[in-house]
Amino acid sequence: MTSHGPVPHLPLHFTGPTVLVTLVGPDRAGVSTRLFGVLETFSIEVIDVEQLVVRGQLVLSVLVTDPEDTGLDDAVRALGDELGLAASLERGTGDNRPRRIGRAQVVVLGAPLLPRAMAAITEQIRTDGGNIDRIVRMARYPVTAIRMEVSGADPDVLQATLARTAFEQGVDVAVQENGIRRHAQRLVVMDVDSTLIQGEVIEMLAAHAGCEAEVAAVTERAMRGELDFAASLHERVARLAGVSATALDDVYDSLVYTPGARTMIRTLKRLGYRFALVSGGFTPIIARIAEELGIDYFRANDLEVVDGVITGRVLGTVVDRAGKAVALREFAASAGIPVKNTVAIGDGANDLDMLAAAGLGIAFNAKPTVRDQARTSVNVPYLDTIVYLMGITREEVEEADASDDPASPGAVS
Repeated sequence: MTSHGPVPHLPLHFTGPTVLVTLVGPDRAGVSTRLFGVLETFSIEVIDVEQLVVRGQLVLSVLVTDPEDTGLDDAVRALGDELGLAASLERGTGDNRPRRIGRAQVVVLGAPLLPRAMAAITEQIRTDGGNIDRIVRMARYPVTAIRMEVSGADPDVLQATLARTAFEQGVDVAVQENGIRRHAQRLVVMDVDSTLIQGEVIEMLAAHAGCEAEVAAVTERAMRGELDFAASLHERVARLAGVSATALDDVYDSLVYTPGARTMIRTLKRLGYRFALVSGGFTPIIARIAEELGIDYFRANDLEVVDGVITGRVLGTVVDRAGKAVALREFAASAGIPVKNTVAIGDGANDLDMLAAAGLGIAFNAKPTVRDQARTSVNVPYLDTIVYLMGITREEVEEADASDDPASPGAVS
């Protein structure tokens, strides 16, 4: 084996002879170094590299220009024998098969994630003309999250067809078009009641007025889209007349955040994401939540309080379905973030315009009518699963938490 000097740099789309060198077997330190050490003695250039390790089993593939020197085959196989790895060489022409038009990231969430669900999802991708270029596990718990890089299929078509397949299989699927925008800073806009927190604030307040069941029934109809939200809010708030304003403090003190909420916010704020709350609830509570969690923007409804007593009236314009979408656009403009780089999360019918306006709208444990209309749906009770849709793995979250300085600015406990 002798070196034949430097190789001229390849054009963008190489069309000459190539050879795919693959090593398979038990993983050990230094395999890639040893392989490249063998390859460097030939007059070749590296075109592509892929490596995967699953439960200690290594698959390492390197695509190189073919030196037309049979010594390469013997050298690679000798290395394989020395390392206890199966070696293969496959010759062809040109670069890897070009990735076709239409590139998307498909994330599958399951608890549990069963083989039949993956079979149905991958078959639907094939039916839609897609090719799965890469598969990576994002998380193993509290849900299993698998990300697939897909080319050749229209992301909008995938979004529609995979949503149906996912529903049939009892899993969640999120589809995002790949592109440079996926790496940009984002604004995450969240509903509060039954999304960021468990339960509905107005029902908690109604408990102080002794009319919780009646108010809950109206809330449920409004969230299903059966009642105009603004009219239903006025009707429910009217029942709070005479309740002491101290009930607002009591409700705030009793709030329970959705599992994973703090983790999601903490993780994404590390990456420079901005956050906003848009709620049909009430400013005295939403403002305190925003302060506690380091939220950048919020909008909610103003309750009239006179002499320390809730009057049963709402002041100003109600934050309704249309108002939530308006708020998202205004917050995005204030943050200097394109609307295409916004993420909206909600569960009720009054969130639908906001979900549609955002670059990524996520129905979180939503009512059926909302889930059916949203482009992306998550139906596991962990809000931090959202970070997997952003391309962040569970391991990365845990590593960042382990090294986090609690005293750092913006840290969320």
